[in-house]
This record gives sequence, C-alpha cells and structure tokens, in this order.
Amino acid sequence: MKSLKVKSHKITQGTKEWADSNINLYYGCSNNCRYCYAKKMAIRFKRKTKVTWKIMEPNLKNIKRQYGKRKGRVMFPTSHDITEETLNTCLIVLEKLVNAGNEILITSKPVLACIKTICERFRDKKELIQFRFTITSYNNDRLKFWEPDAPSFEERFETLKYAYKKGFKTSISIEPFLDKDPYVLVERLKPYVTESIWIGKMNYIKSTNIQEENRDFYNAIRGIIAKENLTKILNKSLDYFNSFLRIKDSVYNYLYS
Repeated sequence: MKSLKVKSHKITQGTKEWADSNINLYYGCSNNCRYCYAKKMAIRFKRKTKVTWKIMEPNLKNIKRQYGKRKGRVMFPTSHDITEETLNTCLIVLEKLVNAGNEILITSKPVLACIKTICERFRDKKELIQFRFTITSYNNDRLKFWEPDAPSFEERFETLKYAYKKGFKTSISIEPFLDKDPYVLVERLKPYVTESIWIGKMNYIKSTNIQEENRDFYNAIRGIIAKENLTKILNKSLDYFNSFLRIKDSVYNYLYS
C-alpha cells in the first residue's frame, strides 16, 4: 500500500483554506446544526443562546454597505445560510459583489428554490460564481440529528444536479462527514461536481453535550473520527491523487500536529 506523505502539507486555518475573505449578513442560523463552530462562539461570548441561535437577526451594517472589488475570492456566507427567509437580502448583496467583479464562493446546505433563484438571477455572470454545497451524509436520520433544520439529502442532491445542469461551477463540502466511509457519498456526488470535493472531520465533539441525549449518535461519531478511521480515509485519498478530491486541514491537523 502507498504511504501517505504529510511532511510538506501546509496547514491553513479557518475560511482561508477556501477563500481570501468572507461576508455574513445575519447573526444566527436557522439550520441549528449541533456541531456548528459559529454557534459555539456566539454562545460562549453571549451574543446568542442555545435557544436564540436559530433566530436569524440581520446585520444591517453589512447589508447596507457598498462592496468594491476585493483581492481574491469571497466566501459567502460562512456563519449562516441562504434560506427562503434570507434570500432577498442575500440577492441584494450578491448583486453588489458580482457587479464589482468579485469571484464568489457561495457556501450552503442548499434549499433548491433558493439556488434556482440565484442561478436565474446570475445566469449571465456564472463565470464569477462557484457553489460549494455542504452534503455531509446520504442518511437522513443522521442529518436530522446533527443538522436538525437543514434540508434533506434528497433536496441537496437535487440542488447540486440543478446547478450543474445550469452550467455553474459546482463543488462539495463533506464536512463534517457523518458516515464512516465518506467515499460512498463521494462516488454518488462526483458526476455532478466540476471543481472539488472536500472531506473534513467533526471538531469539538466533546462540547456538543449530546452524550446522554442520544448515545448511539455520539458513539458513532466517535468511531467515525477515530484516528484509525481517519488514517484509512487519508490512505484511500491516494486513489484520487491529483483529482478533484481534497482533505480538509482539520484532518491533517488532528493526526499529525
């Protein structure tokens, strides 16, 4: 078996792994994912509570401001999602970014109706847009537990296929991967991906506080992110060498830092 070389791997922190800057328009996120880092930080610094996190409050300063041309790629959004509730506001800001000539990475656990609207609105500017849809499992029971109010697998998959058929650049984030073997999902999604598929682990699992609420889900994710399983995933990534597959720095950092 080939051995994985990691000595030359450069660790990049946070959103810098994907983009040069980011923009958010709301505080909180209605997806209410249990593992969300932004949620943990908002609760820690008393900007939100566990109850109020899923209530999305507009950041009027960011919504009203004008946006010029930025250096590098802009990731939008990073700490909330594009939902039917936030779509109109997101379209206003996306229009400003596109008109300024920015390259935009739209990240979302996608709602089909929202992405259809975005594709229609920016069909003549698709060279500036890449979608990165978060699809963490094909199992809706797992999705419903970890990402309570996010769309089902079927809706996310249909959205991916729609954006692909409309000629937009498409990519996938399987972070955190919720299946022990994320390559089952990779193989299912890759026919509709033009750019890349990223695999990343769940972080801060000890602070999810769900051990007693659902021991089965907790034990399962502990096995999924075990070093032995992560090593298998890295070794298998060699089969996709120089292709569309990317392993998130969180995996390398956990295993080798």
